[in-house]
Amino acid sequence: MASVFAAIESAGLAARGALLLADDERVGVVSDARTIVLVGVAGRFGWEAFAASPEARDGEKNPLDRFSRRVIDGLSRAFGAVALYPFGGPPFFPFQQWARRAEPVHPSPIGLLVHPRYGLWHSYRGALAFPEALDIPTPARSANPCDACAEKPCLAACPVAAFTASGYDVPACVAHLRGPKGIECMSAGCLARRACPVGADHAHGLEQAAFAMRAFLRPHEAPEG
Repeated sequence: MASVFAAIESAGLAARGALLLADDERVGVVSDARTIVLVGVAGRFGWEAFAASPEARDGEKNPLDRFSRRVIDGLSRAFGAVALYPFGGPPFFPFQQWARRAEPVHPSPIGLLVHPRYGLWHSYRGALAFPEALDIPTPARSANPCDACAEKPCLAACPVAAFTASGYDVPACVAHLRGPKGIECMSAGCLARRACPVGADHAHGLEQAAFAMRAFLRPHEAPEG
């Protein structure tokens, strides 16, 4: 397993833990899989490799997804694994559930998974599915840091109160981002996400944050014509 994690890191992405699939989970595309290794971005690690990639500079659509496919497909060929992705489905894979079994991440009040080190500044770009039951490291455990956070600044920071107990008001968020008052979120990243004190040292830089916001807004743009 150490060699797999090392290869992921050498390719410029972050090894995000691993888990073993139960027999009843081994259906469809993962019917022959026993071990899932998650691959992603952790804080700023992973961004530099993408920013230097041809996909980031070619002007074509979905550069991060294409970069992730190229890198993770290459890793899958090298290890005889199957590459899986949280985008481009169907099929759609339970990445959030897998993450909670592979790493000490927990749901946050704004829906994103919070990590004890990286806070809300991490993501999953894909996974490698191995047919063998590999000897995986025991996942670290930690309490949900949000449980001890009385003030919940992430909720108060949203300018349009898009995050509530009933869910995430996507239309309100999108309308704000499209308007003149959404410039701060669009240029420096979601204010609710930035308000979280956990992992603040790993917050995205301005270029990475702005890229993420543009990528979020793009599917909500009105079609031309």
